[in-house]
Amino acid sequence: MQLIAIFVMMVTTFLPPATTGEPVIFVNKASNEITVYQSGKEIFHSKAATGKTKELTPEGHFTIRVKAKDPYYRKKDIPGGAPENPLGSRWIGFDANGTDGRIFGVHGTNRPESIGKSVSAGCIRLTNARVEQLYQLVEEGTEVIIVDDSSVSFDDMYKSWEKDKLAQFLK
Repeated sequence: MQLIAIFVMMVTTFLPPATTGEPVIFVNKASNEITVYQSGKEIFHSKAATGKTKELTPEGHFTIRVKAKDPYYRKKDIPGGAPENPLGSRWIGFDANGTDGRIFGVHGTNRPESIGKSVSAGCIRLTNARVEQLYQLVEEGTEVIIVDDSSVSFDDMYKSWEKDKLAQFLK
């Protein structure tokens, strides 16, 4: 029985993402939206707030490095869970610009009216209810892909990502 389990673990490590069920997060700054695909299907979609300028929210491929419930806001020394905490109820930090997941992230907000707008200092904001849902769907190691392109659909982004993953697998 142990040999079967080891074999399954070894094989699934090398299978393409649609087969393994690996989730991936996509953010489009042009539409202020975030989505998660898993096994070829969209499993989460929400409006989001992004950086007030194009440069503030980095674009590219990143990886989730930190997840936290009721995150502490260091910049203004605000404890997690406090109503005035701008990070809301969850932090999902990713490694943009060589950081460790503590600078850039997807987080909740105490300003839900900001969702759908370009107003943040660089992070991606969701309502607390939506970030709590997202928090349950992803783990450390999940990829985050951020673009600023109104002409590309999330389906096309997923297909391109999956094609790249398969090409890496076949190398």
